[in-house]
Amino acid sequence: MPSPVELAPNVWQLRLLPRSGVNAYLVGDVLVDAGPPSARRRLLALLEGRPLRAHVLTHAHPDHQGATAAVCRARGVPLWTGARDRVAAEHAAFASAWEGRRRHALFRLAERLGGPGWPVARTLREGDRVGDFEVLETPGHTPGHVSLWRATDGVVILGDVASHRNPLSFGAGLREPAWLITRDPLENRRSIQKVAALHPRVVCFGHGPPLADGARFVRWADAL
Repeated sequence: MPSPVELAPNVWQLRLLPRSGVNAYLVGDVLVDAGPPSARRRLLALLEGRPLRAHVLTHAHPDHQGATAAVCRARGVPLWTGARDRVAAEHAAFASAWEGRRRHALFRLAERLGGPGWPVARTLREGDRVGDFEVLETPGHTPGHVSLWRATDGVVILGDVASHRNPLSFGAGLREPAWLITRDPLENRRSIQKVAALHPRVVCFGHGPPLADGARFVRWADAL
């Protein structure tokens, strides 16, 4: 089993699928995202022997919260997530953001494939602190999507604001999340540009390998 990869001081990538197809991250003693339900055993093994204080979800989609309940139960840690994703996280109600829209049925299917919900102990908003990271509200992919930013060295953990590998085809390259599973693609694009305006140095994605060339991310965002 691959070991956690240290990307920066107190930041580790936890590769839950091959080729960084799905990632979680450990920032100090806080777990960020948890992968799909099938990643439960792998994730718990990667965390074994490491102190854990809390678990953060960048957003409540089944490929990020699938193992959340298992981790929170096994390690006795609280769950934190963006305020507008609270209902989805607590009830695995991924369709809740899509009421009255045609893609609603797709997320009803996702509710059968994701992990169980878990009570949210803390809702995160712009400017909140998670260890030495700052919370950025980056909605669009989901209403309550959040990212984590550390100004001291320019590390950002994006969740699914953008990806560095297609999670379905495994094709490489920077890309916006698929419109079919993004609540508001234009709002998500504004979130991409919000992050780019910070000029990050290291960009960490939910899908795909981390990007150490932050300037490349900025150029890509500027060209959208």
